[in-house]
Amino acid sequence: MLTLSEFLQQERIVIQCHNNPDADSIASGYALYEFFKSHGKNTRLVYGGRFTITKPNLVKMVQELNIPLEYIQEEKINGMLITVDCQYGAGNVKKLEAASLVVVIDHHQPETQGIENSDIRSYLGSCSTLVWSLLTQENFDFDAYPNVGTALYYGLFSDTNSFTEIQHPLDKDMRDSIAYDHNLFRQLKNCNLSRNDIEIAGIALQKYSHSHSERYAVFQSEPCDPNILGFISDIALQVEDIDTCVVYNEVEDGIKFSIRSCIREVMASELASFLTEDIGSGGGHAEKAGGFISLVKFKELYPEKDVNSYLFQRVAEYYESFDVVYSNSHTLDTGTMKIYQKNNIIAGFVPTTEVFTEGSFLTVRTLEGDIEIRAHENVFIMVGIKGEVYPIKKEKFEKSYQIINKPFVCEGEYVPSVRNRISGESVKLSSYLKSCRATGEVQIYVKPLCKKTKVFTSWDPNKYMAGKEGDYIAIRHDDVHDVYIIEKDIFNLTHALVE
Repeated sequence: MLTLSEFLQQERIVIQCHNNPDADSIASGYALYEFFKSHGKNTRLVYGGRFTITKPNLVKMVQELNIPLEYIQEEKINGMLITVDCQYGAGNVKKLEAASLVVVIDHHQPETQGIENSDIRSYLGSCSTLVWSLLTQENFDFDAYPNVGTALYYGLFSDTNSFTEIQHPLDKDMRDSIAYDHNLFRQLKNCNLSRNDIEIAGIALQKYSHSHSERYAVFQSEPCDPNILGFISDIALQVEDIDTCVVYNEVEDGIKFSIRSCIREVMASELASFLTEDIGSGGGHAEKAGGFISLVKFKELYPEKDVNSYLFQRVAEYYESFDVVYSNSHTLDTGTMKIYQKNNIIAGFVPTTEVFTEGSFLTVRTLEGDIEIRAHENVFIMVGIKGEVYPIKKEKFEKSYQIINKPFVCEGEYVPSVRNRISGESVKLSSYLKSCRATGEVQIYVKPLCKKTKVFTSWDPNKYMAGKEGDYIAIRHDDVHDVYIIEKDIFNLTHALVE
């Protein structure tokens, strides 16, 4: 991963957006522009390609935020070149000859090779998030540059289909923490639709494939702004015999799609990841999600398939790929399961009322997703050896663990945080976690999964835990309604068979 300060020895810097740039590319480039300008560098923000910006929301964004974006036709530039929201040499960006160094900052799947100075984080929902993270590391004063905050916020909003495709906690952290101009943001997000967009939506709603038995549908749209796909999806989901829908269109370098689901057994974000496995990226929320499929990778893996057939068949495969277990009414036979107990390992814990006051509505942010709970003296938060997070009742905690008088150190890509949903205050769990050790007194029934399984736990009956083949389904020995999933790698480290 890069640090922006390592390039401050460069005197001339050109920041390049991709051709026909969108809000995310413009915002990312503009934020970098202001960073380097603040350090006295000779900086330009440019884009090329066949067309200049004409979309009303982008024109307004550039004008209202005073973004010095240049349309260029030259082939060579003087100084260091940074490509944002794209990769140097890729098909969607005009290739400029740089006199010195080339740097790539992007959030799409890797497309080009040989650029040593690259920071590509394809797990992020927007390049704006990546740039925000880089600027935060440099202690950039966002308060002194309010237009930068507004641009980045709108960039994330636009590239995640109105925040519906957010999955990674870093995207959520930027969304929840950055200051922005609320009035201008409302204007920008409400000047997306044209009369042509309405016509596109009307035509798309007539072109679909539908499964009557599973109640899902796939709709094809003409090329349009990604937000229009979400608009079409919202309408499609209101049809009486559609519980899940996918709306897609083909763009220059791939397939963009939007997903909606109104049933708890189908989490839209998971379906998005399933559709893009090995060929793109997808994510979002339980009800709304989306993603992008690389055209190059799609043609490599499915040379004989058209996009509509692939998506419809893939959705069918998704529905056939899993079983569902409801903790409060399951029929699992514990007689066929083996009995295990936890090893003498150290985990982290904190009572929720030590983080926020009793009754506070909390969101625990983790790599696996957000967990929503309410602060109560009887509710604790647990953190495992690999950063896995889950709530536990005080009574069960006291039966299962012994407190150790030392703090617990979180390790991993992202340190879990807790946000008060009313006040907006957010804190890192690492500041509160204490250590505990499993007593080994509580036992569980366990068996490996032979098929992907979704478990609706007793503590969250509306959102499932997903386990893949090779993971384990577990039932607490002293509470047969406490059913949950343990990942294979974690299980092998944390549990031992009771002989």
